[in-house]
Amino acid sequence: MVLFLHKGNVLCNRYYEKTFFAMPTIHLTTFIAAPYNVVFDLSRHIGLHKDSMSKYKEEAVAGTRFGLIEKDETVTWKARHLFKERLMRVKISELKRGDMFIDEQMQGDFKMMKHEHYFKPCDNGTIMIDLFHFETPYGMLGRWFNALYLTNYMRKLLEQRNKTIREYAESDKWRKLLIK
Repeated sequence: MVLFLHKGNVLCNRYYEKTFFAMPTIHLTTFIAAPYNVVFDLSRHIGLHKDSMSKYKEEAVAGTRFGLIEKDETVTWKARHLFKERLMRVKISELKRGDMFIDEQMQGDFKMMKHEHYFKPCDNGTIMIDLFHFETPYGMLGRWFNALYLTNYMRKLLEQRNKTIREYAESDKWRKLLIK
């Protein structure tokens, strides 16, 4: 048993268990002053995602490469993260139009990745909720890397994506993507 000092110098093992054994989950709640159907469609638009991750040169290289991704469709993303070019194929495993969708990693560097997206209409706009669950390989070393770096890195990527969704949804930019 490994003991750590935690909260008021009380010896306990709970901090260790929570930090190193629990699968990381990032929970973000974002208010967007736009109709929920616009926010929902922007959230699954390949071009918007690519724009939000332009810093990482992210591009769709296989599967659904343009427009709106639908249930049971896949997209393979290529991007440069953490000093390396990476590929990740994800599938939309569940979709309830206007309410929610889930994308899950089929192939990639994570041991497991599941991103749940929820959309709640409210006065003056939409509340968008992200639950991002992931596991890394490499056992204890992977859990240590999650706690010290990767969870925060992934949170910043999701926040950047949500910022871009808000930017498009709260302006006329969304029309270029969603109205044909």
